[in-house]
Amino acid sequence: MIELTWVLITIVIVFILSGIKVVNQYERGVVLTLGRFTGVREPGLRIVVPIFQRIIRVDVRSTPIDVPKQEVITKDNVTAGVDAVVYFRVLEAPKAVLETTNYVYATSQFAQAALRDITGNFELDELLSKREEISEKIKEIVDQQTSQWGIDVEAVKIQNIELPSDMKRAMAKQAEAERERRSNIINAEGERAAAETLAEAARIISSTPGAINLRTLNTIERISTEPSQKTTLLFPIEMLDAIRTIGDNLKR
Repeated sequence: MIELTWVLITIVIVFILSGIKVVNQYERGVVLTLGRFTGVREPGLRIVVPIFQRIIRVDVRSTPIDVPKQEVITKDNVTAGVDAVVYFRVLEAPKAVLETTNYVYATSQFAQAALRDITGNFELDELLSKREEISEKIKEIVDQQTSQWGIDVEAVKIQNIELPSDMKRAMAKQAEAERERRSNIINAEGERAAAETLAEAARIISSTPGAINLRTLNTIERISTEPSQKTTLLFPIEMLDAIRTIGDNLKR
């Protein structure tokens, strides 16, 4: 009799303990009684009736899910591989449990479909330059669908856009040609600026008496400091003018 009593006490204790549940701060507990929804348990120590009730914990933190790479055909018929990441949060735990069998998987699948549909409406150049705009459009579509599951889509970010090899080579050649064009323009502008500077210097020297002589002396000084086999002969400028005058008279 005593042994039977202890067995019954043990069964009662186990029965009571099995009904004690802990709901973490970042969770909400959806309670089903005989298969019917009967309430939501907030974080803390909660008690349910074993066998008759069960509690389903739902994580309400912001959750990222990867959208696998999708092969999409852009509006200008270019095949590209695009992947993304979706950030969502459960706002209504009962809907997340009762309206879909697996809200995480359902959100991921719908995001994949939206990614293919939206990116197919843009040309390749727009796909590369308007990531934020495309991501926002995908977010709006996914958020509209998942709201009926009690889910709020916080953000959608396009991560990688993989192009075909031939397209990569064509874009590399185009970029190289653009860099060469800019380099030629910069060189031409530099040469024009140098020519304008030289022309201005020549004008100043020609209009200033004795400037050409000073320039000549500076040049001779630089040459004389360098070790070489050159022999430098200096003549007075007056002698050169006289020789030039004699030459002009002989030509006449």
